[in-house]
Amino acid sequence: MKFTVENGCFSYPTGREVLKNIDFELHSGELAAILGPNGAGKTTMLRCMLGFLSWKSGKSALDGEDIRKWSRQKLWQKVAYVPQAKNAAHSMRVFDMVLLGRGSHFGMLSQPGKKDIEKADEAMERLGITALRDRSCDRISGGELQMVLIARALAAEPELLVLDEPESNLDFKNQLIILDILSELANEGMACLFNTHYPAHALRRAHKSLLLSKTGEHLFGATEEVITEENIAKYFGVEAVIGQFETKSRILPDVIPIRIIDDTAKTEKAEDMTKKTAVLAVIMQGNGQAEKLNAVLHEHASLVVGRFGMPFRETGEAIITLTLNGTAREIDMLQAKILRIPGAAAKAVYADEL
Repeated sequence: MKFTVENGCFSYPTGREVLKNIDFELHSGELAAILGPNGAGKTTMLRCMLGFLSWKSGKSALDGEDIRKWSRQKLWQKVAYVPQAKNAAHSMRVFDMVLLGRGSHFGMLSQPGKKDIEKADEAMERLGITALRDRSCDRISGGELQMVLIARALAAEPELLVLDEPESNLDFKNQLIILDILSELANEGMACLFNTHYPAHALRRAHKSLLLSKTGEHLFGATEEVITEENIAKYFGVEAVIGQFETKSRILPDVIPIRIIDDTAKTEKAEDMTKKTAVLAVIMQGNGQAEKLNAVLHEHASLVVGRFGMPFRETGEAIITLTLNGTAREIDMLQAKILRIPGAAAKAVYADEL
């Protein structure tokens, strides 16, 4: 599956052009994030790309075909959309709300079959909301409703899942559940796209990111290249520090906002282009991930000076030691990509830190 936006432009009725010449591409197995300040057009972007709003120019295409040529039923068999949760104004039972996700499969005038009911139950179980099954949608919290809407989308078995701020209204635990599910779905081959206000979530999870600004300017590419301290200052007007913190099991990137800066202070810091030598230790758990690691290393082959690997049969793990030479940013980007491989742990040690 391949979904593209080609030269997408959109203007509000006031005449302000909020999206300018957007080019965007998402493939099966990829997780992508859209970020930007309030008013940059993140939700508008999703609504345009899915056909709820019409592009002023440009198009959205699924597997090379303009989605305007697709029937709505055929499109929604391929794509599922989760809007921002609003308080339900009706008393529909939670299970019935989730079952609506199967509508494109059984048709408006048909009754859901056994498979439809099973898929709805499976989606609720995956989200951990089976206890809400017989509750009314107007009797649950906003966060619970958000989980119900996501379950409705999963029940549709889409090839592309699009979510508008899925972490909104959710506590820490449920945010983690949603992010874990998105990573799992992408690893299973689904294409996933979500709007977020959390740069750290994008940095830890997304393969690609689209960064929007209020002026219509945008950046799209590998998340490590888009979510940088310089770009956060430029697009959000916030001085931030991007670093890493180490837990008992893994190393995670984080984004910490420091202070608000004015336009005159948004100057790019000169990137340190000094090449450094580093050793990157990688531990891979589980089978079937070697190809993904090799693909990442092939992409960054110019950094790799040496490589040594061996299996640890007692635990079923593979231990790989890489000797690298490159700028700190290049090495950090490689480490971040490896950390997004399921079951991978990685840590770099620089020679000048020893």
